[in-house]
Amino acid sequence: MPATPIDDLLNGLRAAAEPSRLRLLAICSHGEWTVSELVQVMAQSQPRISRHLKLLAEAGLLERFREGGWVFYRRAQTGEAARVARSLCRLLPEGDPLLALDRQRLAAIRATRRRQAERFFGERAAVWDSETDVAIEAGAVEGELLRIFGDERTESLLDIGTGTGRILQVLAGQIGHGLGVDLSHDMLRVARANLDRREARNCQVRYADMYQLPLSDGAMHAVTLHQVLHFADDPQAALAEAARVLAPGGRLVVVDLAQHDLEWLRTEKGHRRLGFAPGEVAGWFAELGLEPTPVTRLKGEGADVCIWLARKVVRDDDQDGDAAIETRTERAA
Repeated sequence: MPATPIDDLLNGLRAAAEPSRLRLLAICSHGEWTVSELVQVMAQSQPRISRHLKLLAEAGLLERFREGGWVFYRRAQTGEAARVARSLCRLLPEGDPLLALDRQRLAAIRATRRRQAERFFGERAAVWDSETDVAIEAGAVEGELLRIFGDERTESLLDIGTGTGRILQVLAGQIGHGLGVDLSHDMLRVARANLDRREARNCQVRYADMYQLPLSDGAMHAVTLHQVLHFADDPQAALAEAARVLAPGGRLVVVDLAQHDLEWLRTEKGHRRLGFAPGEVAGWFAELGLEPTPVTRLKGEGADVCIWLARKVVRDDDQDGDAAIETRTERAA
């Protein structure tokens, strides 16, 4: 007899009914983590952590996926067991000292990742655009972006993880105003110089964290993430923040690698994820209230590039807010 929702609930409750497993469930609600990172946070042995993770995954509370030599865990995203996992996390006491300590350790791991990423990008800022694109010739991707943004005038564009400002340079003629954000000061210096040379006076860049964008809700008409998500330690959280600042009816464009097995991109190029499956990104879009269009896939050598495009759903209670959006954008800037 097939499992019923009651069975899923009971299985989830049994799996989570242990202090360490409840902590792991809470931790995995804050992003995607490797076993070694979870060992650091929990301060327990690797075999013990692996056993707890196995039970949580078997109950459907956690998702487990392997990429090359790394295995990631995150809280389940879909299905009845995912609903149970979310409900259990909501019941956890925020003020619990052990959970607070776990969050502090997570913050330390994130800070270490950020320093490593800033150092990586800072060392490569001057030559970033001249590096060989291992997946596909960059002009093919830029041509697709020009086609997408040539379909209709876009008043405001946010380019998250702008790097050297290349996307802003390419799309400057298709948009009213462009803003690029990045965490690397070296990259931003190069981006400003590039935009000056391009005389893209309608574009600017600033230092900002993609998980905490300095913009109000619905402030931008379009958002791009070009080859950014595979560096993110929490891709879904980055997309959620992008969706937050996107106006109803606005477009989110994600350009990134399709799922692949090129482990050297992780060890030599700093990639955290080895690309993404089309269904994975589509699932995130659906959860965030975004309506996707068919994925564009560009064939490359070793790894393909996918272009995911989605619109933010316009609800009945959304106000027609071009003027309001412009006001919010100016205030945030």
